[in-house]
Amino acid sequence: MEVKGKVAVITGGASGIGGTTAKLLASLGAAVMIADVNRRDGHNTVNEIEAAGGHAAFVRTDVTDADSVRQMLETTVEQFGLLDILHNNAGIMLGPGFLEAPLDRWRRVLDIDLQAVILGTYLAAPIMQRLGGGVIINTASMSGLYPFPEDPVYAAAKAGVVNFTHSLMPWAAERNIRVNCICPGVTETEFVRRMIDKAAAAGRNAGFPATMLKPQVIAQAVLKFIEDDSLVGQVFEARPSGTVMVAPRAAPARR
Repeated sequence: MEVKGKVAVITGGASGIGGTTAKLLASLGAAVMIADVNRRDGHNTVNEIEAAGGHAAFVRTDVTDADSVRQMLETTVEQFGLLDILHNNAGIMLGPGFLEAPLDRWRRVLDIDLQAVILGTYLAAPIMQRLGGGVIINTASMSGLYPFPEDPVYAAAKAGVVNFTHSLMPWAAERNIRVNCICPGVTETEFVRRMIDKAAAAGRNAGFPATMLKPQVIAQAVLKFIEDDSLVGQVFEARPSGTVMVAPRAAPARR
């Protein structure tokens, strides 16, 4: 799919990976709807895109709320006329201390990191199919591929996103919707910086590596998923050393 002239929705698009991806797609000629709970950063990112000659808008969205997500998608189609790309990118972490965390906190991680990806896909797919098809990219994490003892709830949610993506591989043929997934390592974003500072203030190490990914690396991987029509149900693992495709496990033979 050529990016120019297409319409993309990016959740968690106000900053970090989402904001960087929004700016990249807009620079290549896409109209971008930035969906986030953060109005200030969302409008700032829209202003940056427009100042550079791109097209963007902001809609405040709670990705865990079906009515809010419907409004996000309807507003996009009303304003830009299409819905070609959905980047399910919004996410949070629980952080160290699973057993010490309040019940509603780790449920919130599952709601945003896993259920919101399913919800966004569920609501966007019929619109995309009606308009001729599209591309969905989910942001998971390397924690969804490997054990992550520091935050097992986050790891469980991201592992769900990975298998959800693999399981939608048939949609390419059935609905003309390609669903793929990017699994970044620790990425240098404002969110991660806040976690590092918070851990330092508490006298502990956040446990992040000294070398972190730049958001631009993830944005380029998202772009590849959009542009390469052969990529279907695939997962990319992103490390500072490069991006590697992770093959889905074969389903067991039916007897």
